[in-house]
Amino acid sequence: MRYALKVQYIGKNYAGSQIQLENGKPIGIPTIQEELERAIWTLIGGKSAKEYNRQIKTVFSGRTDSGVNSVGQTVHFDLAQTIVASKFEYSLNEILPDDISVSDLRLVEKSFHAQKSAKWRTYEFEFINRRNKNAFDGDIMRVKFPIDVDRINESLSYLVGEHDFSAFKSSGTLNPSKVCLIDYATCKKVGDRVLIKIRGTRFLYNMVRTIVGTLLEIEGHNLKPEHMKMVLDSLDRSKAGQCVSPYGLTLINVEY
Repeated sequence: MRYALKVQYIGKNYAGSQIQLENGKPIGIPTIQEELERAIWTLIGGKSAKEYNRQIKTVFSGRTDSGVNSVGQTVHFDLAQTIVASKFEYSLNEILPDDISVSDLRLVEKSFHAQKSAKWRTYEFEFINRRNKNAFDGDIMRVKFPIDVDRINESLSYLVGEHDFSAFKSSGTLNPSKVCLIDYATCKKVGDRVLIKIRGTRFLYNMVRTIVGTLLEIEGHNLKPEHMKMVLDSLDRSKAGQCVSPYGLTLINVEY
């Protein structure tokens, strides 16, 4: 039986979503995947989480880095037995850490694959645009200079469509294909909070964070929005801005 669920998490206490292995065994670095697999194993095996050794293997829709949050990560896993989804979902939430939760647990077709079946992924990056700090800002990045939402939206417009995003990839990108299709990329400001939302078929390693860094470089140096197109067309990582902090980046949704 194949089951799929959605996972929500706050990423600051984890070394990303993907389990860290050595010789096929977990090495004890906290990750979202290991916490989820331990919880499932505890429920279906009736064993202590300490005895877990990847007897349950989950497949995530995609990898998120340390510090990145999710409200819509999709995961699938296989079980030999049938479970009552509503009860299993409740029990998982009772034993998972407080910064991880699951929802929408359901039986799916055996052909469903959380990663390969995904059509669209949506990310949102939030930062604060204010000169002075606030005790409640938390880990979210603060940009002190004023930003122009209209200019940012014009810069983002050059990313829409199918392009080679080599200029925005980090060296850790393993997939040789650098072409992504971006459906929309928009920015809005609510009070002193700036929200950048991007929907695409796929994203390269650190791509969203590097796009945000490039937007801030354009705004901070009063460059023309067309600078974004120049960076995109260059296919040269050195032309783009820095990769900004992961705090504030959230995987919003995965569509199938």
